[in-house]
Amino acid sequence: MIHPLSDVQSTQIGAGSRVWQFVVILAGARIGRDANICSHCLIENDVLIGDRVTVKSGVQLWDGITLEDDVFVGPNVTFSNDPFPRSKQYPASFPRTLVQAGASIGANATILPGITIGAGAMVGAGSVVTRDVPPHSVVVGNPARVLRTL
Repeated sequence: MIHPLSDVQSTQIGAGSRVWQFVVILAGARIGRDANICSHCLIENDVLIGDRVTVKSGVQLWDGITLEDDVFVGPNVTFSNDPFPRSKQYPASFPRTLVQAGASIGANATILPGITIGAGAMVGAGSVVTRDVPPHSVVVGNPARVLRTL
């Protein structure tokens, strides 16, 4: 299901996936099966989204981001892909950000570029992730620190 008020240029969207209103998906993006992309999201070209992924409203997925299967991205999570942004100056390539299978990111969290969030990990709402998150851990705060292991 692709809502008629979305702008979906990609042809690589898996069966059963839902794209809601006011979503922009650029031509190079790849989205797996049974994903749910909620309203007011932007997905750039060099983005890979796995199967059964949920991306809640207000999320922008910039070039260089991969969300593996069963990932949850809460509303208004902010990803960045340029560690030294300057107007009209672009890096030759963007750092790769990887959210591994089954990880969850709470609302309004900020994920800096080049980060890996491990499989099954949970990032607490509002956290600022400045370094890799170990698999099956819960991180919270600014900067995000391991609270416990799941």
